[in-house]
Amino acid sequence: MSILRNLNTLSQQILPGHLLSRLTGHIAYCEIPQVKDRLIAAFIKQFEINMDEVADTDLSAYPHFNAFFTRALKPGIRPLAGTGHLASPADGAILTADRLGENTRLQAKGHQFSLSELFATDEYNQSYQDGQFVTIYLSPKDYHRVHCPMDAELKHMTYVPGRLFSVSGATTTAIPTVFARNERVILHFKGDQGPFAMVLVGAMLVASIETPFAGIITPPGHTVHHWNYHRGAHLKFAQGDEVGRFQYGSTVIMVLPKEGYQLHQHLADEQPVRVGASLGQR
Repeated sequence: MSILRNLNTLSQQILPGHLLSRLTGHIAYCEIPQVKDRLIAAFIKQFEINMDEVADTDLSAYPHFNAFFTRALKPGIRPLAGTGHLASPADGAILTADRLGENTRLQAKGHQFSLSELFATDEYNQSYQDGQFVTIYLSPKDYHRVHCPMDAELKHMTYVPGRLFSVSGATTTAIPTVFARNERVILHFKGDQGPFAMVLVGAMLVASIETPFAGIITPPGHTVHHWNYHRGAHLKFAQGDEVGRFQYGSTVIMVLPKEGYQLHQHLADEQPVRVGASLGQR
């Protein structure tokens, strides 16, 4: 098993992840009915997708595979935790839920990396000193839209270019600081109790990350990009509003300050979560 894991890790270091992801993206956007319908049907069977949750079960209604992959769910199928709670921003499984360590360091699968590495700036270190974080992994079978965990206003968004390693448990164990090395989009919010951030981490075969307010964010190029919403835009979201979506499996990291928010103590590694479920309280 360790040999296979090492080969998988080595292949990811060698293979051109961005090229593979873009090629996959072209296939995912293919609109030839015979191609996209077979892809969708095979995907449903392979990953045992629960079609009872899907808003539109007519496969012919999806113009391409990616439209199904980022499918909407039926209204009310994911009840919200409500006022006073931190709602899960995504379906998936918890990789880590913990406090930020010394010098605002995060830990994932035995590896540590700093908040500065994750955000690609040390501007926010003071805001999150002694704070908390929770990391949620989205597997291919999961619902792939990301939602706001509480009522909040978006203040800043940053795109950071990087690699496209897989973010599965095996890879995050084998490759140090994978979340701080992968392509990612960072959303900085202001909630009723203070700031919080959500990091949308790209992965192998993730052809793009997009938001409902700025469209497709990745890949805009090979340099860091910033979007400032402090003035004029006033992008306000209610708990449960969509703030982004992925293609294929990926990860969401929510970062919280020391004061104002408290994650539940019972959150455990590998624990499945669903959009809207309570991860903590304000």
